[in-house]
Amino acid sequence: MMVRLSNNLIKLFALAAVLIVGPSTLAQNNNNNNNNGGGGGNNNNNNNNNNNNNNNNNNAPTVAGVSIDAQGVLRVMQPNPQLTRQKLWAARQTMPQRLARPSKLRKISLNRLEAAIAKQLSSGENINDEMFALAGLTRLEYVFFYPETGDIVIAGPAEGFAEDAVGRIVGVETGKPCLRLDDLVVALRAFAPQAKATNVISVSIDPTQEGLARMQQAIRQLAANFRGPQDTPVVLQTLKQSLGMNEVTIKGISPATHFAHVLTEADYRMKLIGIGRQAPPVRNLISYASQIGSGSTNALMRWYFVPNYEAIAANDDMTAMKLTGKGLKLIDENEFVTSDGQRKKSTRPNPASKRYTTSFTKHFNAVAAVDPVYAELRNLVDLTIAAAFIQKQDFYTEAGWDLGTLGSESALPVQTLPEPRQVETAVNAILKGNRLITPIGGGVAIQPRKALEEENVARDAGLGNAKASVSLSELADGQWWWD
Repeated sequence: MMVRLSNNLIKLFALAAVLIVGPSTLAQNNNNNNNNGGGGGNNNNNNNNNNNNNNNNNNAPTVAGVSIDAQGVLRVMQPNPQLTRQKLWAARQTMPQRLARPSKLRKISLNRLEAAIAKQLSSGENINDEMFALAGLTRLEYVFFYPETGDIVIAGPAEGFAEDAVGRIVGVETGKPCLRLDDLVVALRAFAPQAKATNVISVSIDPTQEGLARMQQAIRQLAANFRGPQDTPVVLQTLKQSLGMNEVTIKGISPATHFAHVLTEADYRMKLIGIGRQAPPVRNLISYASQIGSGSTNALMRWYFVPNYEAIAANDDMTAMKLTGKGLKLIDENEFVTSDGQRKKSTRPNPASKRYTTSFTKHFNAVAAVDPVYAELRNLVDLTIAAAFIQKQDFYTEAGWDLGTLGSESALPVQTLPEPRQVETAVNAILKGNRLITPIGGGVAIQPRKALEEENVARDAGLGNAKASVSLSELADGQWWWD
């Protein structure tokens, strides 16, 4: 949001005439969510004793994780490269060679995976790491359906895996985040057999109308009482307190899932980069804070991640689908705030915001390569589009499969994490003329069915050959993945 300052505040803000606001608290990414052996490699230590927490670090490392304590206070979990290297090295030594060996295209039959999980649970055994990390799959590239056997297959690159220093399950060779069983389950349940398709999966972090109204009132009061630049910290703290807590709204999936936590974390980190509280993870990525000028428009900035809906290819009979391209893009939306805290649509473009979102989209793959949360976000988008494709083509009916154990929360619980409900407001100040700027709000909005609309699906006859090259004839009893 941007408000023109009074003459008093202009003088007063000689050092900091721009206020940029974003979220600074979110729910814990709790790696104890699956007591059935979830995690990477043979490493089940989730004590997080390696975390060097620092709430006052304005430039938090881009590869850090986040957690929340019992009081709901955010802590940035600093990366520990040495500990990560030790964990990955240990995983290489102990992991079976068949699983540790990198694969350009590892295949997983979802039906056979579910049968293996059901058998494991019925015998009183825990879900093993191999199942939880989906055999080390680091990207979902293909979905194949084989009517003759009823197998629904997903495929992509894979490698050995382990937990890194902040608890993410990553490949031991590349450090890329692995797809996770609980995230797969969330996506499949959102597009379950014979169920109404989920229209949107989203997270939004927004200030309340009351908070925005209080902030407007605080600005008026500060203009009358400000003594000089020495009061700038007081001004910033007052505005932060007046805004209060932002609300987290999650739609389409349970907020008590790892899936929801990744959406929230990705949104949080994107805003920190935009407002200048976190350094861009790649050199060529420009932040919004670096682009705003004294002539910027009076708008409440909202930034959203959405899928790149023109990133799907399929064969003629729609039994093979391939995901292509970046997978995600960042878009912006402008609003302005009235004196009573209501938000209204703005028709005036904001060039600085547009430059930030365009830059983030352009460099998304590079960002995802160094900041795992964005690779995880891309994996979630891929999973939802794949699940929507499976449902739309009604492979469930043709396969005679109703998800079984994967569809039952009582049999396979994934809603086990604390729900993110509120986030605090983080404040940053930059000298930019005589305007007060507060970009607040935004999130992630995924509409998988949009990606499957006819105009967004390219036809690729070659996918039929890719599908035919996958053989299921030599799979052993109980085998659910192969190279």
